[in-house]
This record gives sequence, structure tokens and C-alpha cells, in this order.
Amino acid sequence: MTSTKGINLDVHVKPKSFSDHFAYGFVKVLRFCADLFFRKKYGHRAVVLETVAAVPGMVGGLLQHLKAIRHIRDDQGWIRTLLEEAENERMHLMTFVEIAKPSVFERMLIMVVQALFYNAFFFLYLFAPKTAHRVVGYFEEEAVISYTRYLEEIDAGHHENVPAPQIAIDYWDLPATAKLRDVVLVVREDEAGHRDVNHGFADELAGTYKPVHS
Repeated sequence: MTSTKGINLDVHVKPKSFSDHFAYGFVKVLRFCADLFFRKKYGHRAVVLETVAAVPGMVGGLLQHLKAIRHIRDDQGWIRTLLEEAENERMHLMTFVEIAKPSVFERMLIMVVQALFYNAFFFLYLFAPKTAHRVVGYFEEEAVISYTRYLEEIDAGHHENVPAPQIAIDYWDLPATAKLRDVVLVVREDEAGHRDVNHGFADELAGTYKPVHS
């Protein structure tokens, strides 16, 4: 499957090393928990998962910033890319908060998940940045799958195709008549881009870089 922007939505990087298998297994556990808890409540799933997705870019950007200063070298664009990813994922969260209207319990869950994941990911990136980027790559693979299923649910009439919130219209420069389906499409495009970038970073750190969508 290829999107209108030419991004391959079916990309999967097969695990090769032990760290790859660890990253893949970790993400599959997260996926299992999300499926078990949210099932087909994709709007609410997006709120919690985007809370997690907004963490890696900020952590990676911070640690790459400190590394560049420590070694007095250029970061080759990694810091800006990672911080832009964090901002983009935060906008995903803000958008789906408007759409799903999370309950008090879900807001508490967001706080707990963010605290646990931030600390775990910080130390993972500190000691094993390649594995950390691979985790994000696999996480984004799953995000693409989730948003594709969300679209299927909207098209099947199981989720109302409500008007897009103004925050999404402004951020993605969508038409004033944009609907939820349009929002999910652009979010899925973003996630596919983050997937390719993070798998690419992991490959660079492993010395095996090649474009994942080639």
C-alpha cells in the first residue's frame, strides 16, 4: 500500500540483531496491552499512545544535544529532526484530545504512562541509542497499522466522521471542511515518516544505513 505522498505504508524492518529482537518484542507487548485495553476505541487509544510517542523525540534531541556539546561536533541535523518529531507527536495528542475527550481516568493513565515511559526510554537511549531508535521505528510501524484500521472503522461507519478540530486544520493547513478521516490520513503520513527516520537512525548507528522504503 502506498499513500498519496508516495510513502510506503507496509514497511516492516525485520529484526536481525538481539537488540532488534528486544525492540520488536517490547513494542509488541505494548501493542498487546493497547489492544486489550482499548480494543476498537481508536480515538482514546490515540490519546494515550501519542502521549508515549511524544517522548522519544524530546529525549533523543536532549541527549544528542548534550553529546554534540560534549564532543564539540556537529549533530548532522539529528537534534532538529528529533525535536520536530516530538512537536509533531504533541500536536497529534492535542488533536485527539479534542476529538476523543478523554475521561478523568484516561488523563490519570496518561500521567502514569508518560512518567514510566519517559524514565525507561531515557536510560535506554542513554546506554543503547540504536535500540531506542529501533523501538521508535517499530512503534511507528504499529501506529501506521492502528491508523489504517481507524480509517477502516470510519469508512465502515463504526466511528462518526466528525468535523476536524480547528487545531488540526491550522496545524496541517487543512480545508475548513476537513473531517476526522482527513486528520487520520495526515497523522498516518506523519507516523510513516517518523518510522523511516528512526529506522534510518538505528541503521546509521549500526553502520548499515539504507532507506527503509527503497
